[in-house]
Amino acid sequence: MLKKNLEEALNQQIKNELYSAYLYQAMAAQCESMNLKGFAHWLTVQAKEEVEHARRLYDFINDRGGRVILEAIDKPPVEFGGVNEMFQKVLEHEQKVTSMINQLYQLAQQENDYPSQICLQWFINEQVEEEKSAAEIIGMLNYVGDKGQGLIMLDRELGKREG
Repeated sequence: MLKKNLEEALNQQIKNELYSAYLYQAMAAQCESMNLKGFAHWLTVQAKEEVEHARRLYDFINDRGGRVILEAIDKPPVEFGGVNEMFQKVLEHEQKVTSMINQLYQLAQQENDYPSQICLQWFINEQVEEEKSAAEIIGMLNYVGDKGQGLIMLDRELGKREG
């Protein structure tokens, strides 16, 4: 049985994951308007992953006899600057999500809730990958800049992301 405070915190994380999806889709929309289809594709795949993360938590709450309560999702920003600035915001957002997951894990430890700790371990590992991926793209953008032929080549590369 899932304790009420942990259930509420996991429900909040569902909202956070869905907001992440919304944020990345807003970024994809800006990339589309900039004719950077590869960046838009990468961000759309990222948005889909965030929805899958929310679903994983949704299913976990239900599997543990809890109650999923969906809350309103805030409107994301509309403008994110150039792609360098945008991906810096991606990294910062992923670092914020990592902090949220760590807090959830700490709560699960305090409650001696081992199934929740195991579930959240998956998210901890996933966040390592999320931050690494964003940092790698920032590194490439720092190398090629956010204009010119290098950007077009990077756009094509990001467009190959499977998802």
